Amino acid sequence: MVRSIGIIGLSEGNGHPFSYSAIINGYSHEGLAASGWPGIFHYVRRRHPSEFGLHGWTVTHAWTQDQDSTQKLCNACKIPNATQHYLDFLGHVDAVIIARDDYEVHREIAQPFLEAGIPVFMDKPLSLRVEDLRFFKPYLESGQLMSCSGMRYARELDEPRANLADFGELKLIQGSIVLSWEKYGIHLLEAAFSMISAKAVSVWAEETNHFSARIRLDNGSVIRIHALGEVARTFRLEFFGSKSNGTFEILDNFSMFRRMLWSFTHSIELHQPAIVPESTLQIMQVLIAGQRSKSEGREVRLDEIGL
Repeated sequence: MVRSIGIIGLSEGNGHPFSYSAIINGYSHEGLAASGWPGIFHYVRRRHPSEFGLHGWTVTHAWTQDQDSTQKLCNACKIPNATQHYLDFLGHVDAVIIARDDYEVHREIAQPFLEAGIPVFMDKPLSLRVEDLRFFKPYLESGQLMSCSGMRYARELDEPRANLADFGELKLIQGSIVLSWEKYGIHLLEAAFSMISAKAVSVWAEETNHFSARIRLDNGSVIRIHALGEVARTFRLEFFGSKSNGTFEILDNFSMFRRMLWSFTHSIELHQPAIVPESTLQIMQVLIAGQRSKSEGREVRLDEIGL
């Protein structure tokens, strides 16, 4: 039985509707080349045909804020239905992907689908508004809602994940990313927290020529994330342990996105969360604490952000 997905986009600088839909449906060479997303076209056309498709799932409906963009998405990714409004999905899809990273509209868009019992994948970050997170929490706990960065599933981290003990006692995990803390810090937070059991206690943020956040963990170690703003592309994670160190540059978007989408559809079939809900909420608390620390000039504890 084929199950239907509706996809919602776009947000500025974020081509995820094209990436995700191409991975699930395959793509039209001519359509994706003309889509206005050359970076996505560049990495998608280098993948083997066997890597496309999620068994039993297809993107059948699409909506973006711009009709021309919606048609380009449908042409690029073989989506048969371009709708006038995302609410037109209701009654026609089995799941929804909200492929927008402007978290300010996430609740508004997701709420009708969640209340209708439709599983939703939400692009990162889920929300930096406490009241929205409280609304989303029961849906995360039931497994109806999933939200994360694809870097949680990065192929480049398979080896250190499998051999984390080889580092010995982890003293420091450090990451460097492009652009802002609010939208891009989550990439490396997802990657780091998916590999360790320690919990975040507090965040101390400072901004000089870039944003830097020190996250203190309950085992005494530290995660430090540098959001470097407008610089050359970097998504780098470094591990410093008592026995060894390692540096990992995360480059393979296709593999991480495919793994993430597989996890979403698999969680629907299992009727259980793909990610421990507390992990998603903790990462949102870290992002919020980083914002507060920067604005208030102090260390902010996560227990100040009650969910």
